[in-house]
Amino acid sequence: MKMKVVQVAVAAVFAAVAHGALAQNAEPTTAVPTGPHGNPGAKDNFDPVYNVCRGTDPRCYNPWVDNRQNKVLLYTRTAGPRHANLGTALAAGLNPPLNANNTVQSSIIAWMAEQGVQVDWTEDVTRLTNLNQYKAVIFVSTSRDTLFKHGTAVSPTAAVNTTTSAYLDAAKVSLRQYIRAGGGFVGIHNAFGTEYNWPWYEGLLGNANYYDHGANQAGDVVIVNSDSSTNGLPKRFGFQDEWYNLVPFPTRVKYLANVDENSLATKRTTHPGHGDFHPVSWCQYYDGGRSWVTTLGHDRGAFTDGSGFPGQAEFKRHVVNGILSAMGNIPFCQ
Repeated sequence: MKMKVVQVAVAAVFAAVAHGALAQNAEPTTAVPTGPHGNPGAKDNFDPVYNVCRGTDPRCYNPWVDNRQNKVLLYTRTAGPRHANLGTALAAGLNPPLNANNTVQSSIIAWMAEQGVQVDWTEDVTRLTNLNQYKAVIFVSTSRDTLFKHGTAVSPTAAVNTTTSAYLDAAKVSLRQYIRAGGGFVGIHNAFGTEYNWPWYEGLLGNANYYDHGANQAGDVVIVNSDSSTNGLPKRFGFQDEWYNLVPFPTRVKYLANVDENSLATKRTTHPGHGDFHPVSWCQYYDGGRSWVTTLGHDRGAFTDGSGFPGQAEFKRHVVNGILSAMGNIPFCQ
């Protein structure tokens, strides 16, 4: 009986290959059993550091959920420093009232509405559940251990006591299982200042993490690869940001844009800088899902249409198309 099960699973793989589900240049369209008999892309692109299939090979994608709604979840909870463009902390629950200073939230809701995409928003860590309804989850300038359920009492008399709601990592598990089922992730700016001590999340960012930044200053963004998220952008455009320095440096990703360090007046604080290649946005497949990230987006003006902020229109186009690609609404990371 065991041999028959293996034979059936292998047959499913061959059938998927025959129908193009595991083609090198296309995302799979048929779910394939996991395990040693499964998708060869998982073996070819296995990253032993993060114990996942990751990189630019679309065979790392898992098409396990076929009924996602055309909407995204915007998550902006901060468990440490809070960027001014996020405005006042939001009330608990899903889609709480927004204040006039909640610039990021209001802008992304409006930007995606222009694309016919619904946005739910929250800063309530307990609402990071039922994620499979969404085509993408967007982290914008979250900070520190944003997925940790703080302030929950535990019982000193029991190692496990579910009556106290002392399970603190539900959101982390939910995000990971969502990505493994083919979800999309978008990380913007201080999404890199988040979950420092969770290796899986660092891998989701592309084997990259925030170290420090120099002055908030003008610089030139240079597009380094064609992609659906860079379509229509000029090869070079002016912008203003903090220009994050990264450790580790992103690997196995498709680099989309970098900053010309020669255009920066101040290149570093402690970090020695990145030299001739300082990436600011990239994409990858990761552990079954899609991940599109950018370190850009510090200033309120970057999220405000008509603000006159340098590069605002280009930034908006890049972010909107990055979200659409992570959703799978337009080609991803090709």
